[in-house]
Amino acid sequence: MGYNAAPLERLIEQFAKLPGIGRKGATRLAYQVLSMDREEAMEFAHAIEDAHTKIHRCKVCQNFTEQEICPICSSASRDHSVICVVENPRDVTAFERTREFRGVYHVLHGLISPMDGIGAEQLCIKELLLRIRNGGVNEIIMATNPTVEGEATAMYIAKLVKPLGVKATRLAYGLPVGSNLEYADEVTLGRSLANRGEL
Repeated sequence: MGYNAAPLERLIEQFAKLPGIGRKGATRLAYQVLSMDREEAMEFAHAIEDAHTKIHRCKVCQNFTEQEICPICSSASRDHSVICVVENPRDVTAFERTREFRGVYHVLHGLISPMDGIGAEQLCIKELLLRIRNGGVNEIIMATNPTVEGEATAMYIAKLVKPLGVKATRLAYGLPVGSNLEYADEVTLGRSLANRGEL
């Protein structure tokens, strides 16, 4: 149990469950929470609760939203014939920062990774195929990370959409192989979008 009071120990344990946070970082965060006044602490707790109860997946693109359909999917000014397929909601944010992309998105919520026991059926692929079958889609841009899993997922989806008469393209990589889209700068990401190639 250590030297800490049980509620503090539980708080440290919860922070330590977050990816990239070790025991030392978790302890620092827990003490930070303890140093807040009651109102600040309650606000923090409510923000976590709100995020969990009010945010869900968009019925169309699977991105996180408060509404049934997210603002991007419901926007008439977006080009709904081009779908940019990404691994997670953070990647949508990265592309939106570039202000280069006027199409819409589809969030897979993961990549095919046999090593981690993640197969195609665990990703939001059937929802993507449904969108394509509903018509009006001309191109899907596979914007998964340039990793082994990202490439495998892009190739798998490209094979599925080809028979549906939709062009599948891949981001051009001025992005280094093995890098993460969410950390790419806007110019590099914008350029890789503009120079995409067919799969």
